[in-house]
Amino acid sequence: MIELIQNPETKQTIARKILEALQDWFEVAENREKYISACVNWTFFAAKENDEYVGFLCLKETSKATVELAVMGVLKEYHRKGIGTQLFEAANKIATDSGYSFMQVKTVQLGVYPDYDITNRFYQACGFKELEVIKEIWGDENPCQIYVRYLK
Repeated sequence: MIELIQNPETKQTIARKILEALQDWFEVAENREKYISACVNWTFFAAKENDEYVGFLCLKETSKATVELAVMGVLKEYHRKGIGTQLFEAANKIATDSGYSFMQVKTVQLGVYPDYDITNRFYQACGFKELEVIKEIWGDENPCQIYVRYLK
């Protein structure tokens, strides 16, 4: 079940639980803390299974026309069970209903790390298209792939 979470403390509790469990993707503690702090200001969706939060997704506005899928995580034991897709579909609906034209997401470029290749394939399966790679954002060792999706 997907829930839209409004309470700031609940957002941070869920984000902390999920991100700390996903250190293969979110290994830098400082970056995890930035997401946990910032998520209180973003549209926050959480996935619940058997009364336990197992995933979340946050959207943040980057312009009047564009919303960014700012951070997303699903506990590893729930990967490949449709939870990420359900979170994305809820986010896509609210972004479209809110009048945004585009959704963007940033991840590490395909081919750099196997775990991020899985992430890239997920975003591609959700209809995102490659926009560009910018190495200056996260450095040469983590080239930033920016994907976009037209919402109209």
